[in-house]
Amino acid sequence: MSRLFVIQGGALVATRSIRLCQILPVLLMLGLAACSPPMPETSLAVDFEEAAFLSVGGSGPDDVWVVGAQRALLEPASLLHWNGADWNSISSGQLHAMWWVHVFEDGPTFVGGGGATVLRIDGGVVERTATPEFFGNTVYGVWGATPEDLWAVGGFAGRAGFVWRFDGTSWTSIALPDGLPRTAAGEMPALFKVWGRASDDVWFCGGLGVVLHWNGAELSLVSTPTSEQLFTVTGNDEEVVIVGGGNDGLVLRGGLEQGFSLDTPVGAPLLQGVAMDSDGSVYVAGAGGYSARKTRPTSDWEVVPLQADSPQSVHAIWLDGAGGLWGVGGSVLSPALDNGVVSSPTAVSSYTFPDGPGPGTTECPEAAIDRVPDGSIARRWIEQALDSIRRDIPHPPVHARNLHHLAIALFDAWAAYDPEIEGYVHQESVAGSGQDRETAISYAALRLLQHRFQNAIGGPTSLDCYDRFMDILNLDPAEGRVEGDDPIAVGNRIGAAVIARFLDDGANETEAYEDTTDWVPANPVMVIDRPGTNVEDVNLWQQLNLGTAQTQNGLVLEDSVQPYIGPQWRNVEPFALERDAETGLYSDLGDGPPLASDADMADWVIEVLIKTAELDVDDGVMIDVGPGSRGNNTLGTNDGGGYSVNPVSGEAYEENLVKRGDFTRVVAEMWADGPTSETPPGHWVKLTQEISDRIEPDALTPWGQGSAVDRLAWDVGFTFSVAAAVHDAAIAAWELKRETIGARPITLIRWMADNGQRSNPEGPSYHLDGLPLVDGVTELITAESSAPGERHEQLRWYVGEVAVWSWPGEPGDRLNDHTPLQWIRARDWIPYQRRTFVTPAFPGFVSGHSTFSRSAATVMAAYTGSEFFPGGLHEFVAPQNGYLKFEQGPSVETRLQWATYFDAADEAGQSRLWGGIHVWPDDQLGRFAGAAAGELVVQKAMTVTQGTQD
Repeated sequence: MSRLFVIQGGALVATRSIRLCQILPVLLMLGLAACSPPMPETSLAVDFEEAAFLSVGGSGPDDVWVVGAQRALLEPASLLHWNGADWNSISSGQLHAMWWVHVFEDGPTFVGGGGATVLRIDGGVVERTATPEFFGNTVYGVWGATPEDLWAVGGFAGRAGFVWRFDGTSWTSIALPDGLPRTAAGEMPALFKVWGRASDDVWFCGGLGVVLHWNGAELSLVSTPTSEQLFTVTGNDEEVVIVGGGNDGLVLRGGLEQGFSLDTPVGAPLLQGVAMDSDGSVYVAGAGGYSARKTRPTSDWEVVPLQADSPQSVHAIWLDGAGGLWGVGGSVLSPALDNGVVSSPTAVSSYTFPDGPGPGTTECPEAAIDRVPDGSIARRWIEQALDSIRRDIPHPPVHARNLHHLAIALFDAWAAYDPEIEGYVHQESVAGSGQDRETAISYAALRLLQHRFQNAIGGPTSLDCYDRFMDILNLDPAEGRVEGDDPIAVGNRIGAAVIARFLDDGANETEAYEDTTDWVPANPVMVIDRPGTNVEDVNLWQQLNLGTAQTQNGLVLEDSVQPYIGPQWRNVEPFALERDAETGLYSDLGDGPPLASDADMADWVIEVLIKTAELDVDDGVMIDVGPGSRGNNTLGTNDGGGYSVNPVSGEAYEENLVKRGDFTRVVAEMWADGPTSETPPGHWVKLTQEISDRIEPDALTPWGQGSAVDRLAWDVGFTFSVAAAVHDAAIAAWELKRETIGARPITLIRWMADNGQRSNPEGPSYHLDGLPLVDGVTELITAESSAPGERHEQLRWYVGEVAVWSWPGEPGDRLNDHTPLQWIRARDWIPYQRRTFVTPAFPGFVSGHSTFSRSAATVMAAYTGSEFFPGGLHEFVAPQNGYLKFEQGPSVETRLQWATYFDAADEAGQSRLWGGIHVWPDDQLGRFAGAAAGELVVQKAMTVTQGTQD
């Protein structure tokens, strides 16, 4: 403390004690040294191992918001609020990291994050605003002069920066200025933060040293002395301060008139957070928990103790207007985004997150205990199997095998009580009642399913479902006796026999189906969020890294690389397949896998791009998709024009007019059979059950001949045959996949796009292996086509590249929005699939869908005695805006209809082209392979189920 002396009556008189800094203006006028403001005292308020914190902000010390990453993949990111007395945790409702928060004094609060998210929080209500573009965009920064004049900035995978402006009702994309720097690969930098003084004085910063300014009319590029990443911007009436760096940190200070110059603390690491106090003091923070401040332009930087337990980096800091300094961070320089910390003023109490939800309930959902209580006992166990598959990882060959072996267990238990029929694996004949037969079937099915799904994803739930279903049947699931002729022992023996018979069938079940062939990838992994492809041999399948770019510089997780599912499946024991004496293969390779050098490859690729362009629900195109116009193809073609009449009713099929974009999207998703589905093999077994429900009891004649059988005998024989068909189809298809390792469209299309265009030798970017140019589908980006107001305007940075009219990816809000098709770079093309899936985790040639479907359809037609569905028509109804999972839709109720099993099978194969998963030869040869497998299954299954096998 010091005393102030004044002159009174010619003498020096001491007044009250005061701090020296209280008379700073006087002292400065006298040329005396001044003291620094007190150093903020901080403590560790939150230490959270499971998620990093990325932003902190508020309207004052009693209204502070902290936002950050998800604690678990399928758990929404949490938002923390400090009200001056207590912490509250609020769910964001978003399965993405939340990167920035901006708080208005009287509300509301806005939060930006992954999945093109900008949330508005008011009165405790969290709502998502309808942002432009698609899921891939991450909003890294938000700021507004008012809630009706808000800005958001971000990028896609650490590139492709954008600026959006909100007027209180809707967002608008703001055109970036010309002259922005580019990476060595020609990519535009992302933008990271925005801050302003007023609606006509707004500043933006981003990658490659980019600083932009909005003057109320347009954005302009502001020169800076760096090309490093610039992460955060703030300022006051006199200056703008920006921090960033690379290996070392940097601080830029300046403005429009004076320009920007460096003012970096000596030895500072990468800096990510910056804040300015009302007295002009500048605080910065960054890697290793580093923090420093500078109280005057002429003073030295001094270290600030943040008490942040040295996180990987302090991502953001904020001053609360009452002398309090807040900081947040964690492992934010890697995709992990964990080990979060919140540093706060010492008066703030600490907060501990409650334990997460854990693995979730293992209790069987009520609806899954017995889905078809009026069905046969075989049907009811098949439903248990299908539900177990839906809970597990989608592994089509594994689940085809599971269904095949379950069907064998059902059949053998049924056959044990028929003196004229022998079991397929286990042969015994016992006397008993119909109830005894059902009991034996239940124990045989129970043992097989317990064995196969006990260690699967969702296994505990499935086991609980089996037990509770047994309770409904008044059977004890723990009863394991195998001696004697009672039905429990019979069923247990049969279940054990089927398990033992196929334990070493080549699937490598005992080692969780791991590869036994020592497959080694020939190509490097493609990171799908990066443009183009790094493929080395374009004719071979390329694994994908599906990790979303979690960091601002586009880093992705290496452990999100697709595995190869089922490379050893050619070695699995089939039901009826026979190897060719010359080739040693189960199926005919035809002309072999499609190669980039094939004369027709360009046409096959363009066909995929044309079909994905037909996903456009906004183009107004209506088509008739009824059996009167579609179907009736010759095997291996799409030459059918429908049927003139329904052979069952004798009348013409009704017209089924739908939006083409709704039809193609529903087809692509309904047949996709991805996560949470029963997979393609299960889809056809499920369809088998649906068909059986529609057949009248007196028409249940297996193989279309003889007398009708009871429902149980029909279900057992039908499922035995169709499950054998999909099992053999898996072996046939996966053998060809392993033999050829054929490429997927995402690799072929991006590779051609990287090369350029092949249509105009005199034009820009000509290359013999480029993409063909087709008006309205694939076009060259030119200065004219990308001029303001033209169709390629948003691609003006990429003149000379090829653009494609396509779906850019799922929207940020899949339940309530859809992504309109638009012109995108062909180098960024992706299939119409979920961002977490993109394309299956195995080679492309041949299509598994086509093989499964044709094989199943062949057997279904033979077993029912007609290629036509019951009544000559079957349909699937997708309700309006209640079916699609990739995005909202369909826009109206949409019906898929088929006259024959083969029509449905062909559509399943065609769906993979609309979905961007296969080229035509994959589909065509898959149909051939499926037909051949199905015919062999028919021959053998007929003898087994009729008791005429040798």
